[in-house]
Amino acid sequence: MADLPTGTVTFLFTDVEASTKLWERYPEAMRATVARHDEILGEVMESSGGYVFKTVGDAFCVAFSSAPRALEAALAAQRTLFGEEREKTGPLRVRMALHTGSADERGGDYFGPPVNRVARLLSAGHGGQVLLSSATQELVRDTLPQGASLRDLGERRLKDLFRPERVFQLLFPELPTSFLPLKTLDARMNNLPAQPTPLVGRERELGEACDLLRGEGVRLLTLTGPGGIGKTRLGLQVAAELLDELEDGVFFVALAPITDPPWWHPPSPSRSVCRCGEPRNR
Repeated sequence: MADLPTGTVTFLFTDVEASTKLWERYPEAMRATVARHDEILGEVMESSGGYVFKTVGDAFCVAFSSAPRALEAALAAQRTLFGEEREKTGPLRVRMALHTGSADERGGDYFGPPVNRVARLLSAGHGGQVLLSSATQELVRDTLPQGASLRDLGERRLKDLFRPERVFQLLFPELPTSFLPLKTLDARMNNLPAQPTPLVGRERELGEACDLLRGEGVRLLTLTGPGGIGKTRLGLQVAAELLDELEDGVFFVALAPITDPPWWHPPSPSRSVCRCGEPRNR
């Protein structure tokens, strides 16, 4: 295994698109397919000088001391994966993302903003797509593998991140080049304010609120509690989490400045609303 990279590190994150559905439909075939997937990625990362510091299910988290080597590894893995047709599952469609930065290392794992950024960049992509941040693009653009090129997808807002990211897609003749729009905050209409920090420690409440708003009979969800405990921040995060599921977008309306009770018009049955407020004595 390669030595643990330190200092400025290029991270390559991967995962399999629609793996849960494939496991449900083809449990026996997926055992062999995923085992082969793991074998391919393990061999490619090791031969390219990558350090696999974490695997979660079918997801790989790899660190490289060289951005060009990380890009070469992503390309080699995609070419091999697409070249292996499976009778039932077909070729696995693996999305990949690369970002370069200085992260904290503890006990063989990495922490910090660069890790958060590459994870969010990965979640914006589609199976078979390789995405690069602007930081990585700057380091690889003059040393691209023969036949490879980069497509500028523009500046995008990634979930939970304050600073937008200019995103690039790796192009290669043997690989798919056309994908659906990136799953970023600007893919659907919204006016959600950018948040300076990720929401930490509210996973249970976040999951419960999202599940409630997904219910067919729910048209209004109210978050109540004392002032200052983070109701608005939680509501904004709920809106960001559900943005990809709402075709008409998500909008934030600040009611704090309003002193007179407005006429309230219930939302239409096809819409869900999340409202935050302090409990009142009745």
